[in-house]
Amino acid sequence: MSDHTIIIGGGVIGAMSAYFLSKAGHRVTIIDRGEFGKACSHGNCGYVSPSHVLPLTVPGVIRQMGLKAFSSRSPLYIRPRLSLSLWSWMYRFARNCNERQMMNAARAIAPLIDQSRSLYQQIVEQESLACEWEARGIVFVYQTKHHLDDFEKTAGMIEREFGKRFDKWTVDELLSREPALKPGCMAGAWYFQNDAHLRPDRLMSELKRILLARGVTIRERTSFIGFTRSNRNVIAARTNAGEFHGTHFLVATGAYTPQIQSELGTSIPIQPGKGYSITMPRPAVCPTYPLIFEEHRVAITPMQTGFRIGSTMEFGGYDTSLNPTRLQMLVEGASHYLREPTASPVVENWSGFRPMTPDSLPILDRAPNANNVWIAAGHNMLGLTMGPATGRLMAEMICGKPMSIDPAPYRAGRF
Repeated sequence: MSDHTIIIGGGVIGAMSAYFLSKAGHRVTIIDRGEFGKACSHGNCGYVSPSHVLPLTVPGVIRQMGLKAFSSRSPLYIRPRLSLSLWSWMYRFARNCNERQMMNAARAIAPLIDQSRSLYQQIVEQESLACEWEARGIVFVYQTKHHLDDFEKTAGMIEREFGKRFDKWTVDELLSREPALKPGCMAGAWYFQNDAHLRPDRLMSELKRILLARGVTIRERTSFIGFTRSNRNVIAARTNAGEFHGTHFLVATGAYTPQIQSELGTSIPIQPGKGYSITMPRPAVCPTYPLIFEEHRVAITPMQTGFRIGSTMEFGGYDTSLNPTRLQMLVEGASHYLREPTASPVVENWSGFRPMTPDSLPILDRAPNANNVWIAAGHNMLGLTMGPATGRLMAEMICGKPMSIDPAPYRAGRF
């Protein structure tokens, strides 16, 4: 009988892990507390971004945040509250905000995002995924010249260290290539050619279709309670729907992973960083490229069947309510740049929890207290981007095969 892997979590990380495990001959069961693909994998901006090689822990970011971070109108908002886990996380985050740690993290991010970009292209073509895949690159738009020019040094470093070239566009070049932008309010842009984008909800529905066709079992509305153990092996996952027996167990529960860290035998310093998005029909004057408005921290995704404004970051615990102020900030930010920033009707106002680690790296490792339990969580803002490479690496770990990426930087015990 083939090995049976139980995956806890039906987001993009769990789905991609199931895909590669099924290709390796495993029986796979996915259990999810809600609906498959309906959490953070549902309403994000859909970027597959080799451009995003630098972590959030860049030198000076704490100084830039300052007291503004405690304002509800700040793109990065820390809701003031007494929380030992939050302030411990912030302390660790601050300690990582230096040149050496930034470069170490970037060197660990690079293989995951680069391999994922290639794997996405292969999977989309081989599996005929109807996920609105487009490889147009991405444009970072700036309103002020000094912010535009400040990125030049960073772009040069990224090209030297990682072979990723950014092209600088003048205002005239920008407006000729992207006429959806307002004239007279931009200083220029940086363009990265190798990025791609897709529609995340379509990706997840397509992955569900493929997994079911491969014989993967998907159990929705099935909440994980704990593990049943025999010495250092887990024999079953206990849920509200009974026990699921398997030979291997993979925890891919994103921002909720700290809630079960006692079952994993290690500290999981993940904070839920709430992101927002608004989805609507394509406006009459719709952007051609995905756009990031760096000075307002707003991202634009022109999808084939829709239009999405997203981003911002809110550290407010596991509060699932939609903050209308945060949603309005997205519209206001887009209005500074786009000729037609919105269209009617709004299809969906959405928020989801990004699993934020203090060093910007995921945890991809065996759980310390069990021989057959694995963790794949903490992908920060790059879960969709890193999904395929993570899935392949976890399948290689579980199957005991040679690993395509060195897993050392992602070990669970590094904190």
